[in-house]
This record gives sequence, structure tokens and C-alpha cells, in this order.
Amino acid sequence: MSSKKELEEGMFVPDEINTIIKDSIDEAIMSTQFHHDKVTKWTNGVSEVCMRRLANLGKPFKYIVTCVIMQKNGAGMITATSCYWDKSTDGSRTIRWENKSMYVIVTIFGVSM
Repeated sequence: MSSKKELEEGMFVPDEINTIIKDSIDEAIMSTQFHHDKVTKWTNGVSEVCMRRLANLGKPFKYIVTCVIMQKNGAGMITATSCYWDKSTDGSRTIRWENKSMYVIVTIFGVSM
């Protein structure tokens, strides 16, 4: 009989991905306030930290990371994703993080190889 850890080795584990996203945002942005000039640096930073942590998992997956940063100014934003894949192994997670001045939306897609 396989252990839970062995079963998770070849699967996309949502809780594990949630932690990676939240920790990556905290590391790249922390509690800073929105500055238009820094958005490119922040989006690249969040994406790179996520990708590094995903690679460190050592799982047989291809990953796609997207990061959107939007100033809080009352504007609306709607996003959606759709995928056709193996639901038993592949997956995606989206986390919306916010502080007083901005929203950060990160999505990670994991496709098993």
C-alpha cells in the first residue's frame, strides 16, 4: 500500500501550491505600497520565486506561473481559466492577495509529464 507522500509525489497538491504562492508574494512584495514603476519588478519577482520553489519540489511537472498586480482604485477585474487535462494528476491554483494599495493575483498551472 502506498503512503500519502508517495501518492502526492506524482500529483498536483493544492495546499502545497497555496503555500508556495503566499510565501512567494510575501518574499517579493512584503508590505510595500503600490508604485507603478515597481510593478514589472514585482511581477517578475513573484513569478521567479514561485518557479524556484516549484522546481525545488522535484516533481515531474511542467509549470506555468502568471502574476497580475493591480492598484486598488475601485476598478473591476474579472479573470477565468479553463484547462483540458488529466484531473487525477494535473491542476491549477489561483490566490488573490491584497494590501491597502494593491491586489496581486497569482495562478499556477501544473501539468504532469
